[in-house]
Amino acid sequence: MYRRILGPVCDNEKENWRILTNKEIYASVKKPTIIETIRLNRLHWFGHVERVEENRIPKRVLYMNFGTRRLRGRPRNRWQDEVREDGRIVDDEGWQEKVHNREEWKKLLRRVKNRSILHVPME
Repeated sequence: MYRRILGPVCDNEKENWRILTNKEIYASVKKPTIIETIRLNRLHWFGHVERVEENRIPKRVLYMNFGTRRLRGRPRNRWQDEVREDGRIVDDEGWQEKVHNREEWKKLLRRVKNRSILHVPME
């Protein structure tokens, strides 16, 4: 949508029109990328589920073990694997302990959102 709004730009070096790259668009708009938004929402939901009572369904499902073997080949990422990776990107010591303190967790998520560190460029 932003690409349509900003439109093509004139490249003075090559003297022709070109479409803006994603990095240029995100730099000019100053909005989080879709990857950052997904990671932040995943961490937000993880904090909520961790603080919920043990007998509630979301918490039981999060730690449920089906006892089946995984398929051959590269294992698919589980939701917990993705959350662990997001926590590693946050790179805050003791991020898993801060989950249980709601105010600390909200402060951490706010700091992460403002620093915009959840975006890991894809190669």
